[in-house]
Amino acid sequence: MKFSHIDQRSGGVIHFLQDEVFSGRRTELAADRLFTIALNSGPAQKVYIDNVGYTFPSWCLLPLFSNQSFTFEEPGQITAWQYNRDFYCIVDHDNEVSCAGFLFFGSYGHLFIKLDRSNQRKLKMLRSVFIEEFETEDSTKSEMLKMLLKRLIIIGTRLAKDQYIKEQPVGSDNFDIVRKYNLLVDRNFKTQHQVQFYANELNKSPKTLSNLFTRYHHKLPLQIIHDRIINEAKRLFYYTDKSAKEIAYELGFEDAGHFSRFFKRTTGQSISEYKKGQITLPIIP
Repeated sequence: MKFSHIDQRSGGVIHFLQDEVFSGRRTELAADRLFTIALNSGPAQKVYIDNVGYTFPSWCLLPLFSNQSFTFEEPGQITAWQYNRDFYCIVDHDNEVSCAGFLFFGSYGHLFIKLDRSNQRKLKMLRSVFIEEFETEDSTKSEMLKMLLKRLIIIGTRLAKDQYIKEQPVGSDNFDIVRKYNLLVDRNFKTQHQVQFYANELNKSPKTLSNLFTRYHHKLPLQIIHDRIINEAKRLFYYTDKSAKEIAYELGFEDAGHFSRFFKRTTGQSISEYKKGQITLPIIP
């Protein structure tokens, strides 16, 4: 089952997939970039994200972004919601859902968000209402689908905070700084490699940021920058034919040797060792 809807005012699109064979492909085309929220309501299975396999537990939500490629071992037991920025921009509507820099554009790794029985019931009901709304044709359809999508995002964000944030309860003002930092890194990591730049943008000192991340995060600010650079480098090595020198330049390194040393220091592997160890993902049409 697959439903799609285009918002006639914005041109934005939303898809709903259930019992379908599908996968996600990294794309540089803005119109094709989709946010994905996947729900595994069947038994645990494997999901491959950017050439790495993970266990996708039963009754978990998994947010995925457009710069990631992914395949599921059993895509037919996945329910997925996919939408682009023109349909609903989580940055522009951050005051509504508070997920930018955490659920998406975050630095907590892949969020496998567990659903207890109460939230399983909520998702089953929400899934049914989504289907009902996709099958309805009237002038309020876009707004209704956005409202339902916001509810899905808010449920996922609340549960992820409970499960992944070290300090509880989560203070909104301080955690908002962490989220804003993650967003800034995602936008600027190719040109800005030092914490001081991001501290200046947030009107905070590097030490203040370090203290905040110690409270809310398992990583320090500089590690987040380095991890974002390395993740992008690995994607470029796997999905493009660019040389190490070209990738180094694209990621803001003027000297390819400096980039090679940075890669080995951060990953524990040389670039050639990493490329030799790559696996081939199962291809799902």
